[in-house]
Amino acid sequence: MVIYEVLALTLFMKKILSLLLVFAALHGKAQNYFPPLSGNNWDTLAPSSLGWCQPAIDSLYSLLERTNTKGFIVLKDGKIVLEKYFGTFTADSIHYWASAGKSLMAVVAGVAQDKGFININHSVTSYLGPGWTTAPAAKEAAITVRHLLTMTSGLDDTPPAPCDNESTDPACLKYLTDTSQRWAYHTGAYQKVASVVSAASGQGINAFTNQQVNNRIGMSGAWVAGVYYSKARSMARFGLLALNKGIWQNDTLIKNAGYWNQMVNTSQPYNPAYGYLWWLNGKN
Repeated sequence: MVIYEVLALTLFMKKILSLLLVFAALHGKAQNYFPPLSGNNWDTLAPSSLGWCQPAIDSLYSLLERTNTKGFIVLKDGKIVLEKYFGTFTADSIHYWASAGKSLMAVVAGVAQDKGFININHSVTSYLGPGWTTAPAAKEAAITVRHLLTMTSGLDDTPPAPCDNESTDPACLKYLTDTSQRWAYHTGAYQKVASVVSAASGQGINAFTNQQVNNRIGMSGAWVAGVYYSKARSMARFGLLALNKGIWQNDTLIKNAGYWNQMVNTSQPYNPAYGYLWWLNGKN
């Protein structure tokens, strides 16, 4: 029985690019193939060898093009079965991950903890110093890195103008409730995870991500203003890493299996479909 696991970034918005990556794996079967860390070589499987119907594939491609998808990749046991680009988009085109980048940041934070740079149960203030919000000092000090990962910081996710949900300025990070009292999707607060990792490691977030994640799985890309950008195949590598629970061949990026399990399971009582910056399919 084939179980399909999906990591998707699909933006059906005017003048916004779309990227959809689909990863397929046999349920319960260990991953034996990983593409090389460098170069463009990546083993493939013919769709016909899997009994896939070409007319159905063509129909799927038509649907994807109509819905403004720009890149589409299907992996089976780590190998490429389908790879299709639309319009002017190519394998070398760069796309932004939008909020799928949050899942990458959760892995970055897990690696930072694994390396001893951070502890997600420690106060954000212990890394950034006081005043990273306008919350009362005691309320600010109560916010841990875990609260940022689980969207339970208690900071106001709809601050008044000129602030918005993505604002990171301390004046825009306002106290609303105590920690762990509500779940609210707050991009501005989430971006402080990168600040914590950078402050604790002494590296910029791109340098840390490249050294501790990208170089270990052959991925390339960059954080720009809190958003991640890469080619489609780099995102596919991250999806393959996710399917293998943070293990790439013989390299375990996060040795603390407990962190990985917490990341991809319900993290708080308010939104069962959310882990550590990770949406959980099949829960609502």
